[in-house]
Amino acid sequence: MGALKRTRIPEHWVEVPLKEIITSLESGSRPKGGVKGITEGIPSIGAEHLNSDGGFDFTNIRFVPIEFAKKMNRGKIEVNDILIVKDGATTGKVSIVDEHFPYDFACVNEHVFICHLSKNINVRYCFFFLRSHNGQEQIMSSFHGGAQGGINSEFVHAVSIPLPPLNEQKRIVEKLNAILPKVKSAKARLAKIPAILKKFRQSVLAAACSGKLTEDWREHNYLKNSYGGELANEEPYELSDGWLWVELKNISNGFQYGTSSKSVDKGKSPVLRMGNLQNGKIDWSDLKFTNDDSEIEKYALKYGDVLFNRTNSPDLVGKASIFKENRKAIFAGYLIRIRYKSEYILPDYLNYCLNTQRAKEWCKKVKTDGVSQSNINAQVLGTFLIPLPPLEEQHEIVRRVEKLFALADSLEARYKKAFARVEKLEQAILAKAFRGELVEPDPNDEPAEELLKRILEEKAKLKFEIKNKVKKRNKSNPI
Repeated sequence: MGALKRTRIPEHWVEVPLKEIITSLESGSRPKGGVKGITEGIPSIGAEHLNSDGGFDFTNIRFVPIEFAKKMNRGKIEVNDILIVKDGATTGKVSIVDEHFPYDFACVNEHVFICHLSKNINVRYCFFFLRSHNGQEQIMSSFHGGAQGGINSEFVHAVSIPLPPLNEQKRIVEKLNAILPKVKSAKARLAKIPAILKKFRQSVLAAACSGKLTEDWREHNYLKNSYGGELANEEPYELSDGWLWVELKNISNGFQYGTSSKSVDKGKSPVLRMGNLQNGKIDWSDLKFTNDDSEIEKYALKYGDVLFNRTNSPDLVGKASIFKENRKAIFAGYLIRIRYKSEYILPDYLNYCLNTQRAKEWCKKVKTDGVSQSNINAQVLGTFLIPLPPLEEQHEIVRRVEKLFALADSLEARYKKAFARVEKLEQAILAKAFRGELVEPDPNDEPAEELLKRILEEKAKLKFEIKNKVKKRNKSNPI
């Protein structure tokens, strides 16, 4: 790994290794056999309890026995401690133990470091720096091992803190405490938009497949339904005039299962699998291929084909998407191609019906469950009830749904851009803070050099006291 690029700091600041402002660095432990089944005692904080906002998530809190915790020499949590995940997928994640921490007595397990800091430094200032891009980059420069690797206690030698005068640290923290919650609030509000858009799309589909979307259109365009076949024996809800409840098999020329042959990483034709069916459309990422000409001919997809995911997890079985591409592709065995009768139903409208909330609930009701997957075969699929309007009205439904979905897509694109900007904003503010650009310096502040001198004196004194305690203990307990 190349040399890390340090942030340029103001002349009246000093840069100090993290090891110099830490009075102790320690991690905890758990009883032999782990903590499974222990439902009370002393909370044991692990990596999963540190959240991305620098706080904690105690949803699935673990415990160690009280007697075990009392005997722990290391790993006990105190107010103003900084906790850092030391290994695994979230290595480097940082949280601070402040006055809102809900436990009077808690400890960390072996996957978390506790940083006890000098009393001569603003702990929250240090916490903010370690959460900044620069701080995280320095922490992770000590990462070693594979995917489940981590950092050891030596990481404190690799991290340097830009240290301003103590009063300036306080002003920086006050400013960050005022700004960052607003950023967090904006992010939280934006995070609600995908759910709102999802609900909007479902509302559009529900209105489209019940006749409500085209109520005004029917007032001037009453048309007779051309379907003359068998009607369904049940009616899930009352339909508009001219609409009929029909089983899918009665407006289809059958159902075709996809290829069961093994696909390859490269080849002549993509093989669409269950993961390629997303939100009613085809997702062209993560493709597999085939070179078998006979299969390419047999399972070749045509523009307007509707695919149904017959086998998947219990939550995902029954996904449907429409193929609207002028490109070569076939489909895999976990998918069914619906051979709909185009004189009665449009492929887009069929796709809408299969993606409604009613369809999802129906799939949960009729699926058969295996060990890890659920299944809905073609015979069962054929019994799905379609609310069938006249073909001309279907054209109007498709036009209106496409218009409303285009609006939702536009809003979603704007949301993604806004969310990306807000995501970057927090780090931009932190970077500005640690370049000395967030608050004005005060010439009356104690110089940073004097502060560092006091920190080092405090650390030397503490080291001396610990050394004397060890000597006295050894004299009273001679070997």
